[in-house]
Amino acid sequence: MAPKHQHMTYNDVHHLIRDSAERIKEFRPDMLIAIGDGFFPARVLRTFLKDADTKRNIPIHAIGLSLYESLPGTTAEQIGNEVIRTQWLGPESGKILLGRRALIVDEVDDSRKTLQYAVTELQKDIERELLALPEAEREAKRTRFAVFVVHNKLKPKVGSLPTDIPYYPGAETADVWLDYPWEAVDIDEHDRLAAEEREQEKQQSAY
Repeated sequence: MAPKHQHMTYNDVHHLIRDSAERIKEFRPDMLIAIGDGFFPARVLRTFLKDADTKRNIPIHAIGLSLYESLPGTTAEQIGNEVIRTQWLGPESGKILLGRRALIVDEVDDSRKTLQYAVTELQKDIERELLALPEAEREAKRTRFAVFVVHNKLKPKVGSLPTDIPYYPGAETADVWLDYPWEAVDIDEHDRLAAEEREQEKQQSAY
């Protein structure tokens, strides 16, 4: 049987990000790292994290990681099993990150493989740069990470995150297929399906 689909509208996502921003402010991020389709949520989140006094925006950097996409050069065995890096912060990734409070942003936490890969690989880049510094300066230059996902699926995870990394889910959901509006070709049909699903949920909850 095909997995149940849940269509999220732009307003749905916007409201989740707005409501999450107050919790995320406690981390005080000074850099956002968007994973693939996490760029849209990161851009919306930046609006709510903007400093009220200085009006200063937080820079957004993008990395490309693919777990479920069929990409040139990938095999059927890799899809769903291996994280493929398609875009990174560049050869000086570690220098960019030194001493920052970086919030990693993704649309959905499914297996957690992609998030684990992102944190692990970024930390490797940072450690290489830290080793080039005098030992007395390293602690002050360590990068602090946190994670924000629009949706966290309530299912067993294959990947894991260090326990000291703050984790901010916008909402938690069942293990259903989430259709986001930025993936839609026909946005009107997408919104119609979203409204239809909500009406069905209302009718079911009435019984």
